[in-house]
Amino acid sequence: MNRSIFQIWNPHEQALANSNKKLKTMNVNLGPQHPAAHGVLRLILQLNGEVVERLDPHIGLLHRGSEKLIEDRTYLQSLPYFDRFDYVSMLAQEHAYCLSIEKLLQTTNYNSTFSYIRTIYDEITRIMNHLLAVACHALDIGSMSSVFWAFEEREKLMEFYERVCGARMHAAFYRPNSVNINAISNFLLEDILEFCRNFTTTLNEMHNVLTYNKIWKQRLVNIGVYNYQTSVNYGLTGVMSRCVGIKRDLRLMKLETYASYYYLNFRSYLGQHGDSFDRFLIRMNEMCESLNIINQAINKVLFKLPNNTYKNQNSNILPHNVLNYLNKNSWNQHLNKNSYNSMENLIHHFKYWSEGIKVPTGLTYQSVESPKGEFGVLLMSDNSSNPYKCKVRSPAYHHLQIIPVVSKGHFLADIAALIGTVDIVFGEIDR
Repeated sequence: MNRSIFQIWNPHEQALANSNKKLKTMNVNLGPQHPAAHGVLRLILQLNGEVVERLDPHIGLLHRGSEKLIEDRTYLQSLPYFDRFDYVSMLAQEHAYCLSIEKLLQTTNYNSTFSYIRTIYDEITRIMNHLLAVACHALDIGSMSSVFWAFEEREKLMEFYERVCGARMHAAFYRPNSVNINAISNFLLEDILEFCRNFTTTLNEMHNVLTYNKIWKQRLVNIGVYNYQTSVNYGLTGVMSRCVGIKRDLRLMKLETYASYYYLNFRSYLGQHGDSFDRFLIRMNEMCESLNIINQAINKVLFKLPNNTYKNQNSNILPHNVLNYLNKNSWNQHLNKNSYNSMENLIHHFKYWSEGIKVPTGLTYQSVESPKGEFGVLLMSDNSSNPYKCKVRSPAYHHLQIIPVVSKGHFLADIAALIGTVDIVFGEIDR
């Protein structure tokens, strides 16, 4: 017996029916080979003519088990896994993991130099993500110009990644209570400011080509509409929730803010209609606001760098300085002498890098406003150097579930527009 969840289309029923013509539903696969499927997504569509009656998403076969792999490694060794979840929003996810460790260590710092550096690179990551989201969405619809402009700017941003860590995408730049502060120079910050001044030209070009384009508006306005209650029911966050007017941005919330956002002056943007066009406009506005945040944060860092005591404390032997905060190890003072002549120092240095730090027993959940929404990390520690439990809350996993709801009644051609406006990456969905 065929237990398909869809109605079976049987061409022989046509002959048995009366002379009146009847429309039969048909099952069609969209993806994973389709370029608008963005990777391993497979959609089984039930079509009535060209109208979608039902949609069943299959999220692919990645199944890497990253959370269990993290539990089998030390805290520091687990950090690069967070670059691989959403491989377009790398440092934002590292930030959530570092915040969770810092919360367990009770060493959270909101006003230090490395907090401002994290803020700068979080916003650089946000611009990188939105450029890719808007440009690939436009390409799926049929506009090619934005892709060339956006990817040229993303090359510049990935160079800023490369200058601090040597990698263009998977940075592994953040550390608990630290970043590699020695990689930050006045020249780098001035180059980022120069990028901010020039980037507005590219944004204006994309804005002029897309925002008032008749075809673009026909493909997005009133497409993929949902309401406030649907957003709450499906756990939507970020742009997907703000497009229906929900005022929730973790950077602006007093109880949930992180990094140095509390000390900066910026705003978040809301939509009114909850359609694809609102989500496009919010992403464009957020890129402009990210430039404002970067400018403010760099001015703070440039003011702090000349008398940066944190930089003087940083040593080659203990670059992460976590033990300086804990101050629990008797050999901690020997490590800061930065001498490899002592056999004892070498042994402790090896033990630190091989065994990792022991994190006190505790449970915490820390989240950041990643470009796609709320990315959270739940960590449970058991006074060892490995996490006892790690659970990742990825925004795209929740956002994908809204597609079957909002796609009903739309045309087949609108499915590409819906997938693009949700902005999904399958590394964090099928993890």
